[in-house]
Amino acid sequence: MSMLEALHLRKSYGEHVAVDDLSLKVGAGEVFGLIGPNGAGKTTTMMMLTGLLAPDSGAIQLGGRLFDRQDRKLRATLGVVPQDLAIYPDLTARENLVFFGRLYGLSGSDLKNRIAHVLDRTGLTQNAHEPARNFSGGMKRRLNFGVAILHGPQFVILDEPTVGVDPQSRSHLLDAIRELGAAGVGVIYATHYMEEIEAVCQRVAIVDHGRLLACGALDELLKGHNCELRVEISAIPERLIAQVQGLANVQRAGNGALTLRAVVDSERGPASLGVRLRQILDFVQTSGAEIRSVATEEFSLESLFLQLTGRSLRD
Repeated sequence: MSMLEALHLRKSYGEHVAVDDLSLKVGAGEVFGLIGPNGAGKTTTMMMLTGLLAPDSGAIQLGGRLFDRQDRKLRATLGVVPQDLAIYPDLTARENLVFFGRLYGLSGSDLKNRIAHVLDRTGLTQNAHEPARNFSGGMKRRLNFGVAILHGPQFVILDEPTVGVDPQSRSHLLDAIRELGAAGVGVIYATHYMEEIEAVCQRVAIVDHGRLLACGALDELLKGHNCELRVEISAIPERLIAQVQGLANVQRAGNGALTLRAVVDSERGPASLGVRLRQILDFVQTSGAEIRSVATEEFSLESLFLQLTGRSLRD
C-alpha cells in the first residue's frame, strides 16, 4: 500500500524551532486531519512534505522511496492546495487548468478529458470561460482545488481549503475530499474548522510548537475523557449550597442564580450521567429552587485541542 511518511522532521529558522522531531504516516485512501494553533508548524510541515522546503533533519518517504525534491516524477504524485490562492485571475478557469496541466506534462486528449472531469467535479463547467477574477470566493477555492487534482495525484495536501467560502462551496469541497479518499487518494487536511475534521477525517494529529501532541482515530483520542453536566437554577439559601458541593461545583451567576457543574465519567456511559442528574434534580426539588436549564456537553475534538494547546490567544 502506498504510504506518505514524515520521519523525525525538524526545521528551524534561526533560533526558532518551527518543527521539532515530527513524525506522521498517511496511507492511500486515508483522509488525515492536521490541526494546531497559529504558528504550530503546520504550514512548515506541509512545505517540507511537498518539497518546497528542505528539512534540517529527518526524512520523507513516498511509497517506501526517499523523497527527492529534484525528482519531478515523484513530486508529480502529489497535489497541493495552498491556503493562498494559486490561480491566475486574468485567465479563465479552463485556461488556468490548461496552463497547470501542461506543467504536469499533460497534453492532447488526456489533458482535455482531465479538464472536463475537474470542471465537472468542482461545479465550474458553466463558468469555464469566465476569468477567475470574476469568480466568488467559493468558486476561486474550488478552482484552486481543481488545479491540485488535475493530474490525478496519489496524495493531496490541503492547507485551509475552505477559508472564506460559502456553505454550498464548503459542502461541495468536503464531498470532493471524501471522494478522493474513497478513490484511494491519501489526503492531508489542515484546517482550523474542527467540524470539518470530524466530518471527513479518519485520523487526526494535533501539533503545537512544532511537536506532535496527539495522533489517532478520533474515537480513540476522545475515549476515556469525561462529559460535563450543567444545571442552572434560581437562588437558594446560602446554608444549602454546602450540601450540593459533593454533587457539583457551584458557580454564581447574575441575580443570585447558580450554575451546578458536574463532570461525569464517560466510560460508564449514559447510566452514570442519569444517576448524577437525578441526584442533582432531587437536591434542587428539596431546596425549592427553580430549574432554568439543563445541558450536557460531550468531550469533543475542540475540547481536546484546547486541553492540549491551551486557551491563550495566538497571533
